[in-house]
Amino acid sequence: MTDSPVLTERIDGVLVVTINRPEARNAINTEAAEGIAAAMSELDADDDLVAGVVTGAGSTFCAGMDLKAFLAGERPSVRERGFAGIVRQPPVKPLIAAVEGHAIAGGFEVVLACDLIVAADNAVFGLPEVRRGLVAAGGGLLRLRERVPYHLAVEWALTGEFVSAAVAAEVHLVNRLTKPGAAKETAIELARLIARNGPLAVRASKAIITASRDWAADEAFTKQDEFAEPVRSSADAREGALAFKEKRAPVWRGE
Repeated sequence: MTDSPVLTERIDGVLVVTINRPEARNAINTEAAEGIAAAMSELDADDDLVAGVVTGAGSTFCAGMDLKAFLAGERPSVRERGFAGIVRQPPVKPLIAAVEGHAIAGGFEVVLACDLIVAADNAVFGLPEVRRGLVAAGGGLLRLRERVPYHLAVEWALTGEFVSAAVAAEVHLVNRLTKPGAAKETAIELARLIARNGPLAVRASKAIITASRDWAADEAFTKQDEFAEPVRSSADAREGALAFKEKRAPVWRGE
């Protein structure tokens, strides 16, 4: 470990991003937000990277905003990407949250900004802002309603109660449930499954799933074509078909 508040590591086309402030339960200050934002930009800009994993150092994913830093005048956000450098503008490429321990308040909002969630069975989620007279305005209320049934989203948001990993898995908020200490490794394995696929197809598939929430039924296929057709006519699409015919692993070029 270094003193940097955010660490990055590349593993087989996967960018692993670690919030590295265990002494503060990985709470987000300005420097951490800027580090996460830079990592998200690196993930999107580098053609060698297909997917990302975000996790926390030590036994906690993230306890939300660093209140001490906030009271000292810091604003733990980045203009375009918002709180923690991610909640307003997540990366274009797929991102997996690897959660150990608590992911509460802004920490849960970071998790909800990710596309997939891997959690240790000791993980705890929650939006306790209402207990302090605040609103979970970092995307928590906007995204939670899309991830769990409406009545559960309302209950969790209005009571501020914490939610166990077991309950989160039961309602399919969590993709993989692991033993404590194994969330990061499992998330990397899941990211590798994504990274072995055609990068253009992966990016377009995420874009369609994300954008189609706002499409009218009579325009959905037309709008989908805007993303799908460039992939269909790409060199990678031809390589995928050729590799299948030749019974070998494809060699993607991202073209």
